[in-house]
Amino acid sequence: MVGELTPVRIDVASTDRAFWNRFHELRRVRQNESRPDDPVQPDEEVETRMKKGNPFEFQHFYEISRDGVMLSSFYGETVTPRNAEYETNKHLFWADGYVRPDARRQGIGALWVPVIAKLMDEHGCTVVGMSTEEEPGHGFLEWLGAEQKLTEIESRLKLSEVDWPMLERWMAEGAQRSPQTKLEIYDGVLPASVLADFAPQLTSLLNTMPFESLDIGQIIVTPERIKDWNERQALVGEVQHTVITREPDGVISGMTDITWAPYRRTLIYQQFTGVRPDARGRGLGKWIKAAMVLHIRELYPDARWIVTENAHSNGPMLNINRTMGFKAYRTAVEYQMTREQLEARL
Repeated sequence: MVGELTPVRIDVASTDRAFWNRFHELRRVRQNESRPDDPVQPDEEVETRMKKGNPFEFQHFYEISRDGVMLSSFYGETVTPRNAEYETNKHLFWADGYVRPDARRQGIGALWVPVIAKLMDEHGCTVVGMSTEEEPGHGFLEWLGAEQKLTEIESRLKLSEVDWPMLERWMAEGAQRSPQTKLEIYDGVLPASVLADFAPQLTSLLNTMPFESLDIGQIIVTPERIKDWNERQALVGEVQHTVITREPDGVISGMTDITWAPYRRTLIYQQFTGVRPDARGRGLGKWIKAAMVLHIRELYPDARWIVTENAHSNGPMLNINRTMGFKAYRTAVEYQMTREQLEARL
């Protein structure tokens, strides 16, 4: 009976092997439901990253299990005072939960509501955000009383169908339209000399992205956070590649980056792409996107897909992606609700 089930907080740095066995079994159930065609990250890599922790995020892990089987998992996070975003984001709590299919419609998901409330109160958060891609998730969040705030589209580009002559034209046109602009490509961790300029420009560009009605504070990327992220990536062999354009005065005007990992050799993940507002209209976005895909073709001949995500309202970037051949693959919706609204479900 659900009344006999209790959410249990987990210290991932010191938990036992039995927990990890339960956790990974449920993790595979979840991936088989939502992303059955994608490679599963090896257990040891997931454990390594989870155990490392994050000095810029308070992280909370919970489980609900019965008879040695994990029925539901939960993760929540919010910024720490060490995070440069703390002042504008400390009111936000982000939560993610999953209930295995054969245990749904029994009230297990509702057991996480008081846990969320407790953690929000613990950190002084007033707004909680949750995301879902599946119908059961939408049904639960609507029952909870959360409101849809942001729609994100995941798109995938099949490399065997790329119009390579078109991308080569984009490369030539970009150089012709901006003859004084320099294109730079970096494989792996960015040099410290580049990072000092890159972090503030990335911060500026990330804050130009459309977030629709999502409550989100200022995004601030610092060299320290990038360094921590790089260390986390290195633990599992994940490699980053970055393309930037630099104006004659040295200012970075455009950037795009991707990541590759050994366990998903066929899938390349496109991260962020942005062009400074004062440099738009010159084809820089097409130039850097084309340069990256052409570079990937040389580096990773066994790659089959490039995966990216964009807000539904990000028309300019979606237009470039559709022209390149990216096709919509799945849709996720970000929901949010206030602590007061959550109280109605306690």
